[in-house]
Amino acid sequence: MKKILLAIVTVLFTQFALAETSFSSLEEQMNGKDFQATGLEKLSASELEALNAWIRSRSLATLDTPKAGTPTGTVYSGQDGDTRGFESEQMKNADRSTITSRIVGKFIGWDGQTIFTLENGMIWEQADKDKFYVKELENPVVNIEPGAFRTWRLAVEGYATECKVKRIQ
Repeated sequence: MKKILLAIVTVLFTQFALAETSFSSLEEQMNGKDFQATGLEKLSASELEALNAWIRSRSLATLDTPKAGTPTGTVYSGQDGDTRGFESEQMKNADRSTITSRIVGKFIGWDGQTIFTLENGMIWEQADKDKFYVKELENPVVNIEPGAFRTWRLAVEGYATECKVKRIQ
């Protein structure tokens, strides 16, 4: 049950980059069938409220949202304008040079559903189901390099293991 809830929360993080003031609860974002299929109807009102508060405080409130008037389909790249990692028809010839930055905060590896927040403002999510664990590191340096078929691979400096990632912010 915890894995299902974690998967749901991760999907919601990547799908809805909303400001805290315009936060929509899980009940509002999901249809009834999906709400039941995920088992969320089994939560008490206070448990559901706590889950919504957790989502609001941990993820959605920290993601930048597109500026008003941004056309649909336009990639929002954040404050620095760096669009590396966003893949779309408009960006076929985009810069695919290596990105070097640091993961913000503590890092213990990836588990198939990991979100990577970098100090350069980029946010990436793991795009494969690989698992890799390390002793806790603080703000480790990472390199994100282009791979085959327009993919990207993240590696933590000092380790030979990498995972496939896609940029979400």
